[in-house]
Amino acid sequence: MTRKYLFLFFFSLVLSASGLASLPVVDRDEARFVQATKQMAESGDYMDIRFQDASRYKKPIGIYWLQSAAVGLSGEGAVAPIWIYRLVSALGIAIAVVATAWTATVLFGANAGVAAGLVIAAIFATAFEGRIAKTDAFLLACCVLAQGALAQIYVAARRDEPSAAYLPWLFWIAQGVGILIKGPITPALSLVTILILLAFERDARWLSRLKAGRGLLLAALIVVPWLAVITWKSGGAFWQEAVGKDLVGKVADGQESHGMPPGYYSLTYSLFMWPFSLIALGAGLAALNHMRSDPRLRFCLAWYIPFWILLELVPTKLPHYVLPAYPAVALLVGWLLTLSPEQAALKRWQTWLYWATAFGLVVVTLGIAAIAVGAPLYLTGAFNPWSIPAAIFALAAGYLAFPRQSQLSLNRIGAAAAAAGATYAVLIGLIVPTLTPIWLTPRIVAAIQEKKPCENSVLASSQYHEPSLIFMAGTNTKLTDTQGAAAHLAVDPACALALVPVADEPALQSALASSGKTVTRLKEIDGTNYSSGDKLALGLYKVANP
Repeated sequence: MTRKYLFLFFFSLVLSASGLASLPVVDRDEARFVQATKQMAESGDYMDIRFQDASRYKKPIGIYWLQSAAVGLSGEGAVAPIWIYRLVSALGIAIAVVATAWTATVLFGANAGVAAGLVIAAIFATAFEGRIAKTDAFLLACCVLAQGALAQIYVAARRDEPSAAYLPWLFWIAQGVGILIKGPITPALSLVTILILLAFERDARWLSRLKAGRGLLLAALIVVPWLAVITWKSGGAFWQEAVGKDLVGKVADGQESHGMPPGYYSLTYSLFMWPFSLIALGAGLAALNHMRSDPRLRFCLAWYIPFWILLELVPTKLPHYVLPAYPAVALLVGWLLTLSPEQAALKRWQTWLYWATAFGLVVVTLGIAAIAVGAPLYLTGAFNPWSIPAAIFALAAGYLAFPRQSQLSLNRIGAAAAAAGATYAVLIGLIVPTLTPIWLTPRIVAAIQEKKPCENSVLASSQYHEPSLIFMAGTNTKLTDTQGAAAHLAVDPACALALVPVADEPALQSALASSGKTVTRLKEIDGTNYSSGDKLALGLYKVANP
C-alpha cells in the first residue's frame, strides 16, 4: 500500500505543477499573503505579520512560517519567485490526498483508498487551491489528518477493537497546526462532527480514546507560544483584528462584499467538486440509506452535512470555505466501490436530486470547455491553439465521471482524474497566463523595468491599488491618489515614477505646475482589473527633464 500512497502523493504534485510558475500573482488574497511573507524575509522578523507598514492579523502565523521556510530553503530570499511560495499549497494538497486515501483504506479497503485519493487530487477546488499561495490548501491537510485520526478512533471503538496508539497524538497535533494556519476551522470541524455523533448515538465513551487532557496540552504547546508573543508584541491588536473583526465579522455579516444567501454552496458544488460531483452526491445519498447499520458511514455524513449546513448559515461565503468537507464525500466514493448495484440503488426522491446534479455536471463540463475556447477570443481577440486540447480534456473528464448506474469503476475514476488533471494543466498553466488584458500588474512591472530612470526608482500608484503591485514592484511602492503621485514625483524628480490613469494626466500636470515641473508619459498600460471589473488605461510617468 505504501507504493499507492507514494503514487497518489506524486500524482497530486504533478497535477498542481502546471501554473505554479506561469500563473501571475493572483489578487487579492494570495498577493497579501506572499507580500507579508516577503516582508518577513526582508526584515528578519518572523513573529509579526505586516503588509507594508500596516499589521495583518486576520490569520495566525502558520502559513507565513511555512512559506518563509520554502523561501529560505530556495536560497532566493526576499526575491524568490511566486512559485516558491506556492509549493506550500501544492504540498498541502498532496498531504490531504494521501491522508484521504489512508483514511478510506482503513475504513473501506485498498481500492476505496485509491479512489478517494484520486477524487481529492483531481477536483477543481483542490486544483485551484493547490496553485495559490494562501491558507486553504494546508488547512485541508490539517483537517483531513485530524478527521482521519478521529474516524479511525471512532470506528474502532464502535467495533470494540483497539485503535493505533499514535492516532490521538496525530489528532491533537493536526488541531494545533490547523489553529496556527487558520484559527478555529480545524477544531470547529471536529467538534461539529463529534457533537452530531453524540446527538445521534448518545454515547460518549469512545471519546476517552482521544486522551483529551494530554492532547489539549499538546495542542496548546503548539499554539500558545506564538499567541503569547504576538499578544505582547501587538498590544492585544491581534485579537481585536483576528477575532473581533475578521471572525466575528464573517459570522455576523457578509464581509468584504462576500455576503451570500443560504444555498450558495449547493449552487457552487458542481463546479468545485468537478468532475466527481455526481458520483460523490450519489455516494452520499446511498450512504444515507445505510448509515444506521454502519458507523463508518455515520462518521462521513457527520463530517460533511453539518459543516456544510453551518457554512450555509454563515453570511460570509466563499467557495473554498467548504473545502474541508469534501474529503468526506470522497471517502464515500471509495465506499461505493464495495457495493453491488442493488445495494447502491437510490430512493425516488434521491433519484430526482441525483439527476438535478447530473444536469449541473453537464453544465459545468460544457462551461469549462467553452471558457477554454472563448476566453482567449474574448479577451485577446485571438484563437489560442491550446484551447482545443483543453476543451477535449474537459469533455473527456465529464464523460468519464458520469456514472451509468450510480457507480464508477476504479479504472474509470483514474481515467477521469487524469483527464481533469490534463484540463487544469492546459487551462490554468498554458491558457490563463496568456490572457494579458487581465494581468495588469506583470505588464506594469515590465514597463517599470524597461523605463525606470534609476536602479532604485520607487513607484507611486494612483487608483490601481492591487496588492500584487506591492509584491512585484517592491515593498516601498506607494498606493496613493493623483495628488500623492504628484508629490512623490516632486520629492525625487530624477528617479521617481508614478502610475496614474491617463484620464487624470491633466490633474497630475496641474499638481506639479506649482513646482515648475511637468511629466512625460513613458508607457500606457490598458486592460481590465479582474478584482474590481474596471477597465483601466494607466500611464507610467516621470518628471520631464528634472
